Amino acid sequence: MTKTAFLFAGQGAQYLGMVRDLYDQYELVRETFQEASQILGYDVRSLIDEDEDKLNQTRYTQPAILTTSIAIYRLLDQAGIKPDIVAGLSLGEYSALVAAGALDFKAALALVAKRGAYMEEAAPAGSGKMVAVLNADVALIEEICQASSSYGVVTPANYNTPSQIVIGGEAPAVDRAVAALKEAGVKRLIPLKVSGPFHTALLKPASQKLAIALAEVEFSDFEIPLVGNTEAKIMKKEEIKNLLTRQVMEPVRFYESIALMQEARVERFIEIGPGSVLTGFLKKLAKTASLNQVDSVESLTALLEK
Repeated sequence: MTKTAFLFAGQGAQYLGMVRDLYDQYELVRETFQEASQILGYDVRSLIDEDEDKLNQTRYTQPAILTTSIAIYRLLDQAGIKPDIVAGLSLGEYSALVAAGALDFKAALALVAKRGAYMEEAAPAGSGKMVAVLNADVALIEEICQASSSYGVVTPANYNTPSQIVIGGEAPAVDRAVAALKEAGVKRLIPLKVSGPFHTALLKPASQKLAIALAEVEFSDFEIPLVGNTEAKIMKKEEIKNLLTRQVMEPVRFYESIALMQEARVERFIEIGPGSVLTGFLKKLAKTASLNQVDSVESLTALLEK
């Protein structure tokens, strides 16, 4: 029997007006946004539709993407499309926790609002940088980051696919690593438009504050398995707080997470949330799998017809 995985989008996938057509068409989506606006104390829908600057500020981006993702998830659930296993990229892990039954939406939203604020404070815009390194040996990237660390913090931050690794850290150290990678013959290095060097040691202050916020949150038992970012393993309830604390300042192990799902016979992946970044990775990682992405009436209809 074909197993289905839901994968939830992370930060950076947001765009102005996301899921507006689903919001207009489905009461369930409107209810989800109203619920979010009540918890957060501002109108999430109008922020997404009208305020691109705020939408790209970490403290607002994270609750906006979580709300969008859970609204889509609820539509799929209502239509009887259910996952056998879930995961999310970085921020998307919080949506995955909701889908797995370990955290309710309200608690997730309150937590993500704090997480976004802590991350923004720890790494103000322009305080560091992230660069995607394409078609380079993973060991070479790790070695060069290590050799460049005398210039400051620089480490792999996202292991997206074996041929796409994101490095991040303090600008002088990242620049040094980029120069060394070019010297080593790496041709494609793409600076990312992110507000801070996430998933690096520079986020330690955010990690410490998040640990305090997490201490007050009650998690439930998992109803379905969730593959966590930090260790690319099935998350256990008693490890959730520790793993979420680490996740902010440790690398995301996406391709190992997908490999684990493939070992569990997952042959169908549905990306939930804005954009299709994860589907792009999956085209390289799971070439024979069935792939869908849902963030509009059109993409939802295509999935339902399938």
